[in-house]
Amino acid sequence: GESQGTVVAGGNGSGNRLDQLYNPHYVFVDRDHSVYVSEYGNHRVMKWVEGAKQGIVVAGDQGQGNGLTQLSYPYGVVVDQLGTVYVADAGNNRIMCWPNGAKQGSVIVGGNSGGGQSNQLNWPTGLSFDRHGNLYVVDYGNHRVQKFNIE
Repeated sequence: GESQGTVVAGGNGSGNRLDQLYNPHYVFVDRDHSVYVSEYGNHRVMKWVEGAKQGIVVAGDQGQGNGLTQLSYPYGVVVDQLGTVYVADAGNNRIMCWPNGAKQGSVIVGGNSGGGQSNQLNWPTGLSFDRHGNLYVVDYGNHRVQKFNIE
């Protein structure tokens, strides 16, 4: 294997320019080798196409908040075959879905204040889908993993 890494996203110091990252937390790589990075510090998700010198904002970037164009401390990120971005929006206790090219997302799980009920999340940090389309969420603050059928 290689002993030297290659920068594929960021690498230009901490900041909010399109060629920078600020407190990146999670990464997802799609079939085309595009790299999606959740940025805890900039409250956004960036997509870096293979070989790109700067990224594209695919979720958030309207400042921290709970509006449908905003994120608050995003963690886990997963992207499906259609380019839909799913984000664990930890600070808002919700999972957001951003269709490819959309300027705003929609809440698919949680978002009804943090709590321990089956329809609530408390600081979700990770997410994954199984082959049947079920969504699994790491519900950090509730010390559990929840499964949701979102179809």
